[in-house]
Amino acid sequence: MDHLKANARKLINEFKGDDFIYGTGCLNRAGEIIAPFGSKVLLISNLEKRDPENYKTILKSIHDNSIQVIGHTPSSRPNSPREDVLRMKHSIQETNPDCILVVSGGSGIDAAKAAIVLADLGGDFDDYFGTGKVTDKIRKTEKNPRPCIAIQTASGSAAHLSKYSNVTDLKTRQKKLIVDDAIIPPKSLFDYSLTRTMSSDFTCDGTFDSLAHLLEVYYGAGADTIDKLEEIALTGIELILASLERSVADPSDLAAREALGLAADLGGYAVMIGGTNGAHLTSFSLVDILSHGRACAILNPFYTVFFAPAIQRHLKKLAALYSRYKLIDQKAAALVGRKLGTAVAEGLVSFSRQVKFPTSLKEINGMTDAHINKALEAAKNPQLEMKHKNMTVPLSAEHVDEYMEPILQAAKWGDFSLIKSFTQ
Repeated sequence: MDHLKANARKLINEFKGDDFIYGTGCLNRAGEIIAPFGSKVLLISNLEKRDPENYKTILKSIHDNSIQVIGHTPSSRPNSPREDVLRMKHSIQETNPDCILVVSGGSGIDAAKAAIVLADLGGDFDDYFGTGKVTDKIRKTEKNPRPCIAIQTASGSAAHLSKYSNVTDLKTRQKKLIVDDAIIPPKSLFDYSLTRTMSSDFTCDGTFDSLAHLLEVYYGAGADTIDKLEEIALTGIELILASLERSVADPSDLAAREALGLAADLGGYAVMIGGTNGAHLTSFSLVDILSHGRACAILNPFYTVFFAPAIQRHLKKLAALYSRYKLIDQKAAALVGRKLGTAVAEGLVSFSRQVKFPTSLKEINGMTDAHINKALEAAKNPQLEMKHKNMTVPLSAEHVDEYMEPILQAAKWGDFSLIKSFTQ
């Protein structure tokens, strides 16, 4: 485990350098990441309710760096609802801070990123969904959004390191995505000891989100990124395989919490090199019945089988790893083609079962065929086109009904045989 953690730190340092403070016991450096951006900060957080002692540590560090908190607004609900983003936007406009400090898990950080864009650049959500729309608006208006400084409190999304902001419309129950380098927090901090207050369910949800980042980006790696992404993905995935059950059994196990935090940050590195694809895309249409991590955990085995012919190198490496953790038979690594993909998918299913996660959509209360239809329609939306582009198998919007519907039906029934292999 020590060598895995050492390699993870090497990779994270390579990724973020001095712009990211991380580890255990680093929360008292919170003021350092705010100080370069002004003396007046708006604080977005719910930590004062969940972990008042650590919240006091943050406030003391802010004070010790001669920074004034000129306003406070609560963080976001799960999935960053539009209403919470708009509340944050109004707080930014009312207080006019030099920068915003968001102390939260991924949903709160995503919401704060979107709120700053709306507050400082104007317009509505639909102006920014998709890729590069924020940068386009900056060029046109010659305005720069004020900095979003992030302190992460949960292992999972890596929102504190990434160019992504997920926002959900609760009326349509559909999540959409802002993707832009302009919304990356310029400084961030993650004290992994904060995650000891995460419940077992929340820990699993976040960890399977991290796993999905590592897995999906690895699947989509091109010839120019495969070597680096393979190192990132295999390091992060092994940290997860070795530590999730320990964290669930003993939430205070700081060594296991550190491992999951490092894996989450490696997931952040991965998504800044490549991008997530199938499982993430489908999960956006299941927000009313499933947490994001659970949706990805259910869906990724089925996309693994679909992608199998195009990712044989990846699957060989994963089969060897999963067999070391006794998730699949050692002989599976000798398989080829779709059979190899199915074996690796079964390893993913076995890992979900270890922590009592569902492994098919039919197990989820409220799941209907309407969810599948909605996911298929969302997959054709140009605002989510980046997920198609990230797929190893070139599945464009015109192929959605023919190939994605069988994947979703397979995920519904837990039956890999329903998946249709792609042919050009």
